[in-house]
Amino acid sequence: MRQAQFFSPTRRDIPQGAEIASHQLMLRAGLIRQTAAGVYSYLPLGLKVLKKVENIIKEEMDRAGAQQLLMPAVQPAELWEESGRLSDYGPELMRLKDRHGRDFVLGPTHEEVITSLVRDELNSYKKLPVNLYQIQTKYRDERRPRFGVFRSREFLMKDAYSFDVDEGGLDKSYQQMYEAYKRIFTRCGLNFRAVQADAGAIGGTGATHEFMVLSDVGEDTIAYSDTSDYAANIEIAKVVDMYEKAPEPQKAMEKIDTPGVKTIDELTSYLSIDPKQLLKSVLFIADDEPVLVVCRGDHEVNDVKVANACQVSAVRLAEPEEIEAIMGASAGFIGPIGVSENVKVLVDQAVKTVSDGVCGANMNDVHYQHVYPTRDFPVEAYGDYRFIQEGDPSPDGKGNIRFAKGIEVGHVFKLGTKYSEAMNAHYLDENGREKPLVMGCYGIGVSRTVAAIIEQHHDEHGIIWPTAVAPFDIHLLILNTKNDEQTQLGEQIYQELQQHGYDVLLDDRKERAGVKFHDADLFGLPVRITVGKKAKDGIVEVKTRRQRQVEEVPVGDLPSYLVTLFEQIDS
Repeated sequence: MRQAQFFSPTRRDIPQGAEIASHQLMLRAGLIRQTAAGVYSYLPLGLKVLKKVENIIKEEMDRAGAQQLLMPAVQPAELWEESGRLSDYGPELMRLKDRHGRDFVLGPTHEEVITSLVRDELNSYKKLPVNLYQIQTKYRDERRPRFGVFRSREFLMKDAYSFDVDEGGLDKSYQQMYEAYKRIFTRCGLNFRAVQADAGAIGGTGATHEFMVLSDVGEDTIAYSDTSDYAANIEIAKVVDMYEKAPEPQKAMEKIDTPGVKTIDELTSYLSIDPKQLLKSVLFIADDEPVLVVCRGDHEVNDVKVANACQVSAVRLAEPEEIEAIMGASAGFIGPIGVSENVKVLVDQAVKTVSDGVCGANMNDVHYQHVYPTRDFPVEAYGDYRFIQEGDPSPDGKGNIRFAKGIEVGHVFKLGTKYSEAMNAHYLDENGREKPLVMGCYGIGVSRTVAAIIEQHHDEHGIIWPTAVAPFDIHLLILNTKNDEQTQLGEQIYQELQQHGYDVLLDDRKERAGVKFHDADLFGLPVRITVGKKAKDGIVEVKTRRQRQVEEVPVGDLPSYLVTLFEQIDS
């Protein structure tokens, strides 16, 4: 490709509103342009990278035995009613009506469509297992699109769905996808971790793993062991029950006035106590039912664990007026003592260590002191309802927990029969008995993966593409297009490199050398070849994007030199 005709508009400035490196560089290097908030056009350079990632995904999905298809983005709303997700999914679901007033949604995911597609086709155990995948645009009406294509309203996704006769078959399909994902992200040049995760709005039971690219700009926190390969999203990382029950205090519980003192920091200062002595109470609403969660003052309640304990898809924090109506006091003064029977109380396992504690008295400006769990309020059973913390023992019994930030680029789920039972997708087993299909779901954010690669592979000058996903292999610069010797040698090298199978971007623009070097660094192609003043001697300069060192290479030696150079880059 000749750069003089290549549609690759670059920018020198940092675009307004672009907070992270990948967003800035995708705009500056001309990979994308914003059409609306959270909606982007991919320009030729960006599309070439997107296709490189797609091809890696296709190769590994095909290798794992999956078959590619393409489903509609516009989905009948009645399919979502069948699954029960039309009202549950939330405001992110984009809805529309056709001219006849029929309700549709723009697909954020395709569990409903794939289940409706196969339920009349995969009707015998003889046709199973099957794994079907697509690469398609998805739509989610994000409240606050940000970070470029990381959190956008329209994005490219690979989603796959496996169908098996039983859980054993699902385990096998799940493992095949798990291994395929490891190969995909390794080939993309990413430093990632597969972490245990929550199923979220997709649903299902059993194992689920997120594939997280390690990055300081990640919106998710990974809890990992410092001595083993354990890793989990902080939302679901289990806390080891290492707590011994504290001895009962000598003093009886009593009320104390705490006017205006309601936060943990205020209470510890006001009473001169350790946060570990405080019993923090948080009121949630789970399917319209109030749930009070009690944890230690030095811990934070984990809403995902609370939702799982209540067997609901999600819980929400109670509104101030709800707290007043249910508990009789405002937040900061509520507690587990004298709670109505209509309120479910969950007590975190660390609370058993509390002796001589302090908690809200369910009256404004009043707390209880000398509180002892089980003596002063009932505890049916202790559970794990808090976020894990750095330094806690690793759940696998090996080492201690550390935190890292991560960008989710892939997620694999065991759906089980959640959708097949709701949508009557059954098969006949070898005995002629009707059974629900056992499903798995496997997604990769293709456009997210491109941005994640840039986050891990860039410097102050621009992008540094891994060779497997680079839009071109080589950037060939003719520094002075008015010089016949440089132009002729550049054209000769351009033709020869293409004959050797390299994808080459030839900078034949009538621009200053500084502009060409600047754009070459910004584009970040693996190898740069510069045809300059020594063209008359048949010598060019070669450098890799990752290294700053420049080597002078005779044109005759260039083919063999490049073979060795690319082997070194990929090693």
